[in-house]
Amino acid sequence: MLDTAFSIGVLLALAGGTAVQGCVAPQQLVTELVQRMEDSIKAEGTPNPSVLLALNLAGATGSNTRKWLLQEIQDEAVTRAQKDMTSGEVALYVLSLFSSCRDPRHVQALGLTVDLVQILQQKMDEEMARLEEDGIPKTTLYSVSLDALALCLAGAGGYQGASVILAKQVLSPDNDLSVDTRAVAALAMTCTYGQTDLQDLRDLLWEALSAVANGFLDEQEEGNGIIGNIYSMGLALQALMATGEFYAPRQWDCAQAFAAVSRHDYRLPMAIAQVLPPLVGRSYLDAAGLACATKMSPKLQPSLSPKLQPSLSPKLGTAGDHRAADIEVHYTITNTLQGTPFSYTTTVQVPAGSVLLRVLQAAQEKDPDIFSFQTEQTSWGPMVVSIHGLAANENRRTYWQYLSGGVPLQKGVGTYEPQNGEHIQAVFSTY
Repeated sequence: MLDTAFSIGVLLALAGGTAVQGCVAPQQLVTELVQRMEDSIKAEGTPNPSVLLALNLAGATGSNTRKWLLQEIQDEAVTRAQKDMTSGEVALYVLSLFSSCRDPRHVQALGLTVDLVQILQQKMDEEMARLEEDGIPKTTLYSVSLDALALCLAGAGGYQGASVILAKQVLSPDNDLSVDTRAVAALAMTCTYGQTDLQDLRDLLWEALSAVANGFLDEQEEGNGIIGNIYSMGLALQALMATGEFYAPRQWDCAQAFAAVSRHDYRLPMAIAQVLPPLVGRSYLDAAGLACATKMSPKLQPSLSPKLQPSLSPKLGTAGDHRAADIEVHYTITNTLQGTPFSYTTTVQVPAGSVLLRVLQAAQEKDPDIFSFQTEQTSWGPMVVSIHGLAANENRRTYWQYLSGGVPLQKGVGTYEPQNGEHIQAVFSTY
């Protein structure tokens, strides 16, 4: 089956689906991003399959930290995939193992063996059943897109039906899909397009892929190189690399997009993991088509000894930090969605340069009965899952959304830095 998956990747590459001529990132930028991802591996503690996938796609396969991460990924797969992981998480594990030249159908670790592809098919069936029953998946369309991509590359079943749903969602006049979701859906649909002989399906996918690709080009032109925001650029660039035939003869100004990426100082490992592949001319579609015997370029060789990188951690700031002047931030929590409605506002002072998480901590210290909160660690950093005793719920599709001036924040609480006098709102919302 591994050979089958590799052949699919090769066919896609030969079809011109995964490369765009003339898109070259500065070597120094690529090297620095590889190093930051390597430094994050032990610093984060929790194994991140997206980091492993990106390192493999970038050719950074020779270091001890990468080998350690691969082993951790396999350990996690055999112990957690069946019971604890969402379908999208399993899909990322499948992709990361493919890119590591490991067969995801036969993962061995800790004296156990699991078939990740079979587990993914089961979880995809649950997603599709919920879609048919309620019109929404069990998790998100982003996860369904990852599922379809991984199953397609694995040569397994279940991805064609998902691709039809994704295409119809993309083409719906009520489409409000995020850039990330549209990008991963495009990767999945591109894989499906290359594997099906059904003309009706190919026609549908062509229309949907053309809509996504041309939409991204329009957004880039309007945004001076940016598609969505700087953190959605990685997946958007991957999609544009993979869908060249669907926006031809229109040309993609990849130099403008790469320049926008180069101007940003990426620090979050997850953001780096998504933006690095297109900087080296690859996308997640290439996960199952890597030449596994190829050694990485010496120019990309990161250090062989694991290092911790404190600079990758959020700058929380402390009340006793006198190196920066304090700023004043107004903070409101609001719920009109569930149970007894409430709205509370407070004003706190934190050191300049502190991230939003420090504001939440200051508010909690000031009035714990009102502003208590809980977080969970994710691959994108800490995520607030409960405020004032009101917890987000996946089944009810509720979450805490953060806004400034009524506009949703594009960064998480662990990276967003409020300005003096800014008013931050946490609103209990649905998705």
